[in-house]
Amino acid sequence: MPPAIPPAERLLNLVIALVNTPGRMTKEQVRSSVAGYGDARSDDAFERMFERDKDTLRDLGIPVLTVTHAGHGDDIGYRIDVEHWSLPAVELTAAELGVLALAAQVWQDQSLRADSTRALTKLRAVGAEPGAADLVAGLAPRVRAGGDAFGPLVDAVQNRQAVRFTYHAATTGEVRERRVEPWKLLARRGGWVLLARDRDRGASRSFRLSRIRGPCGRWALPGGSRPRRPRSSRTRRARGWATGPSARRCWR
Repeated sequence: MPPAIPPAERLLNLVIALVNTPGRMTKEQVRSSVAGYGDARSDDAFERMFERDKDTLRDLGIPVLTVTHAGHGDDIGYRIDVEHWSLPAVELTAAELGVLALAAQVWQDQSLRADSTRALTKLRAVGAEPGAADLVAGLAPRVRAGGDAFGPLVDAVQNRQAVRFTYHAATTGEVRERRVEPWKLLARRGGWVLLARDRDRGASRSFRLSRIRGPCGRWALPGGSRPRRPRSSRTRRARGWATGPSARRCWR
């Protein structure tokens, strides 16, 4: 048997179905056509599942309407009131679009360039003039690509996952494996820098991504623990980390 569809996915399927129905959907139509409800083992199980999902959507602020019609007798249907749920059209000024274009230009790394370009294309499609980015021309900072390590390290910082990689030290020329608990990624002096706790040294260290050699892989901490964060801004200052505006321009 195929695995059961998770509740969150089932809820999303129900939202899509009720948004796109031309008039209304009856319970029978929901059960037969919306993925996830076929997992119900009985009529009573389906009733409980459907009623619980309706309540959940309404608690989330999604207007699920009950639709009755004289010609259908007691046959009740449901739909989502799109007019009261949809967001207003996005209207950006030339200056606002220019600032977004400026932010997108920072991401020169191949792992994010496609996403930032696609986002800008969609924003320009809402009607802002094509020359809006010219208002901030020449202001965009140029940050060199972070290489193959950039994507895995972004994920590691966000998920608080320890990583290991081979690093070429600038001061000693030593090339060796490092096992670190990542804290932040900063754009500094035209390149990317990882701030992390070096497990082997038991101290805070910074690593330029341009000096990482080879792949960057995950590393399981002893006992299943998670990377520790600096406990306070005072601790970060004591360890030599920036706490001003440059520190805020980072992945946390």
